[in-house]
Amino acid sequence: MSGKPLLVTCGLPYTNGPCHIGHLRTYVPADFYVRYMRRSGEEVVFVCGSDNHGTPIVISAEHEGSTPRALSERYHEHFYDTFRKMGVVFDRFGMTDDPMNHETTRSIVERLIENGYVYSKTISQSYCPECERFLPDRYVEGVCPHCGAIARGDECDQGCGQHLEPGEIKDAVCKVCGGKAEYREQEHYFFRLSAFREFLLDYLPNLKGTATARNYALGWVKELLHDWCITRTLDWGVKFPGRDDLVVYVWVDAPIGYMSFTKEWAEAAGADWKEYWCGDDTRVTHFIGGDIVYHHCIFWPALLKGAGFGLPYAVVASGMVTIEGKKFSKSRGYVVWTNDDYLDQGLPADYLRYYLLSYTNHTRELDFSWKVYAERVNSEIVGTLGNFIYRTMYFAEKEFSGVPDLAPRPAVLEEIERSLSAVDGLMRDYDFKSAVDSMMALASFGNAYIQNNAPWKLIKEDRAAAEQVIADCLQIVKALTLTFEPLMPEAMQRAWTMLGYDDRIADHPIAEATAPVGARVLAKPVPLFVKIEEAQVKELEKVLNARVEEADAAAKPKKSTVSIEEFGKLDIRTAKVVSAEPIKGSKKLYKLVVDLGGEKRQVVSGIAQFYSPDELVGKDVALIANLAPAKIFGVESRGMILAAGDEASLLVPLRPVKPGTAVR
Repeated sequence: MSGKPLLVTCGLPYTNGPCHIGHLRTYVPADFYVRYMRRSGEEVVFVCGSDNHGTPIVISAEHEGSTPRALSERYHEHFYDTFRKMGVVFDRFGMTDDPMNHETTRSIVERLIENGYVYSKTISQSYCPECERFLPDRYVEGVCPHCGAIARGDECDQGCGQHLEPGEIKDAVCKVCGGKAEYREQEHYFFRLSAFREFLLDYLPNLKGTATARNYALGWVKELLHDWCITRTLDWGVKFPGRDDLVVYVWVDAPIGYMSFTKEWAEAAGADWKEYWCGDDTRVTHFIGGDIVYHHCIFWPALLKGAGFGLPYAVVASGMVTIEGKKFSKSRGYVVWTNDDYLDQGLPADYLRYYLLSYTNHTRELDFSWKVYAERVNSEIVGTLGNFIYRTMYFAEKEFSGVPDLAPRPAVLEEIERSLSAVDGLMRDYDFKSAVDSMMALASFGNAYIQNNAPWKLIKEDRAAAEQVIADCLQIVKALTLTFEPLMPEAMQRAWTMLGYDDRIADHPIAEATAPVGARVLAKPVPLFVKIEEAQVKELEKVLNARVEEADAAAKPKKSTVSIEEFGKLDIRTAKVVSAEPIKGSKKLYKLVVDLGGEKRQVVSGIAQFYSPDELVGKDVALIANLAPAKIFGVESRGMILAAGDEASLLVPLRPVKPGTAVR
């Protein structure tokens, strides 16, 4: 345990839509970690807040006929309330549009300017003559300059995933009026990120947290660091120092919000915020989604270094969420809303917390399935943990009117200590699934212990021996309630009360798990958990399926008919894949060489997420052979591989055919 206080933050929820299960993949593990560390004796401050700036909020407010501030306040309250319902409790949950963050952001930007890390540059930027305004970020759509895919103004979200600077996008179109944009010059300000390459190469290998975040960031730094444009032409946001026509880019003021929220907490608590953000031994730990690793492991530490503050101690990045095996997508209906679909249905927050933390390793993809959710709840929470706690307390209250005045056997205490030690090591390594597995293993031990010793039989022959078994089991119950509280706080408080305590379990250190329960009267035992019935699962699945069907119907494009002559213009042929290799810097693209019989072609295909190179080599595929050549991610492509559906199922012939055979 360090003498330095621990500051834990979560990536800020964006205030232009409601909370869904994808959000909780970050916030629930962070809360679990914070509760555990506090109960292990650490001094912890837990801060977060809503991200209120950027073009999506402006666009959403315009569509609603509202203001960005009013929209932000509404969703800010929504997230604050939803998090508390889920047991996620922050010491401070602020807003990036509040005065403290405006003040802190301008102060840090001024420091960066003074230290020579910000410079001005005139750039060509998209401008809509119809709307008479420059088009930052999501106000513009066009063609990615790297891979040729349709992209939004700040990111190639449909293709290579590259971050795009203002003015980079090609064939720009205004998202508001749909008109063709033109390019006009305007002065903007850039953060000299390229100056921090050597610093980051030295810093990142020692960054704590998940290895996936660290390694991903190192890969980017070893490639090439480009300076970041840190201003946008908007009225909504933090004004850039000395400019009324520019605001600071949202990815500057959003992470600075972590510091601002710490200041707001410190003012209320009478603490010193600098203890958390200044010096070489700060312990700032960021819990984030895997899609914002670049911002937190590269841009943010460089910005802090340039402004003279302490650096993040750890970055814990979570894997993505899928829904019933499908890629998470609000537009396609593959989403589970935290309130409408879960909490408002009367389902316990503790069950969902358990599922999110126990389903898979924190860095891997987590699939949410109502069927699997019910199975895990019924077999593990109800069948293992709940069953042991209830049967032990019921027998103790019925036969001994409470807790026997006996010390637990040494072997039982040793098992508890082994469990505590295993959980502690895993929690400090951010291996939350394994920690939960170790906690549940203690419940399984308790079940086996009471079953093997069978006190309901033993009491008929040796009452004292049965009393000792129950004393042992009640000690395990105490250990379980203390250990599981960070995971399922509401249920474990009820278990604590049934065990005869009249205070808050959260006020007790986990180390008390081995302290004797002592003779006491038990509250009337009742089952802690309720099974999820099959009929309820079907109803929940029905709601999800209806949403997906509705989204599918709305998304189906109305395609015009084509003549046989028009179709005949397509030269579709079979081709055999000769080689396949990833394209450096892209997660989605492969460079393929295919055999068309009389010639070999190089083709770029966005199927890297679905097939390994070994799966592709030697496979017959269908190829549009007369597509105009294009450069995608800097690599020439002469053709298009045909695939079906979201998971890119390749179209292949059922029987062997020669490469180059025409598809009719």
